[in-house]
Amino acid sequence: MKKFTEAKNLFESLEADAEKFYNKANSAAGTRVRKGMQDLKNLAQAIRLEVQEMKNKEAAKAKK
Repeated sequence: MKKFTEAKNLFESLEADAEKFYNKANSAAGTRVRKGMQDLKNLAQAIRLEVQEMKNKEAAKAKK
């Protein structure tokens, strides 16, 4: 759950830069948004792998 909260916080932290980019055409803010979204993508992948691992462990336990 820690990583999920981290992803949520990361997404929320990008809001100000997204607003600057879309409403004020601030290209530096756009760069920060792109970097943040890449970090979010990587974190989401880590969460996916963690969830899959936990699911597989539970399934293996249930078979025994």
